[in-house]
Amino acid sequence: MDFHISFTSSRQLHGFVALAARQPFDVFVGKDRNINGKDFLGMATLDFSRPVHVHADCPAEAFAAFRASAFALQK
Repeated sequence: MDFHISFTSSRQLHGFVALAARQPFDVFVGKDRNINGKDFLGMATLDFSRPVHVHADCPAEAFAAFRASAFALQK
């Protein structure tokens, strides 16, 4: 399951990585799903001037909760 998200601060990026790391499923970020969303150094290499693509391998309920938590980081 996929969504797009924007980060405007390193605090948001750090929060997303911490959120992804707590998930029991894989989280990949980037157009080609090549960055592990649980790896801060890998995430820091992405271009954040526009929204990034996020892919999570999980059931729909877990995905909805993860996506909602990720979007809450933007506030």
